[in-house]
Amino acid sequence: MSKIEVGMTLPDFKLPDENGVAHTLSELQGDDLLVLHLSRGEHCPRERQHHFELLRFARWVPVAFTQLVSIMPNSEHDTYKMKIATGAEWTFLADERLEVRTALEIDEYTDTHHDHAVVPHTLILSPGLKVEKVYVGYWYWGRPSAERLWADLGELLVRTKADFDPTTPEARAAWDAERAAAPA
Repeated sequence: MSKIEVGMTLPDFKLPDENGVAHTLSELQGDDLLVLHLSRGEHCPRERQHHFELLRFARWVPVAFTQLVSIMPNSEHDTYKMKIATGAEWTFLADERLEVRTALEIDEYTDTHHDHAVVPHTLILSPGLKVEKVYVGYWYWGRPSAERLWADLGELLVRTKADFDPTTPEARAAWDAERAAAPA
């Protein structure tokens, strides 16, 4: 049974990218929202297709204070193969030692041909690696589309950003108060 639950804080995993450079999830997230895809593995054609679908989404995230990261239960070499095969430009991390799979208990026990496979998940994380939404993509249709991610991220910002709609009196009052408190 997966240990991933809405409301939990995800461990700040430190993993190498396809070039061997180690990154923590918090470093990659910064103060932004984070869409984290926990990939089944490089061997899977459904993963390839899902990453093709994420290409459109990846073009939106830089202007939307959002980051996108994929973690693969593969070596750096295999992680790089998936990244270049799909044309992805976002960060891919290699979890060859299966730290993420083990900590979150997402091993794909039904796959008897690939010992390292994980049940794919897509997580939406608010700052501080807080899990806000979980998609389980064991069946391909369980994976979120770019449009679904757009809707989810918009709903999250409505809940967490007082100035999501800057035309409200409350947002204007907060802005005015901030300016008044700032040193001259």
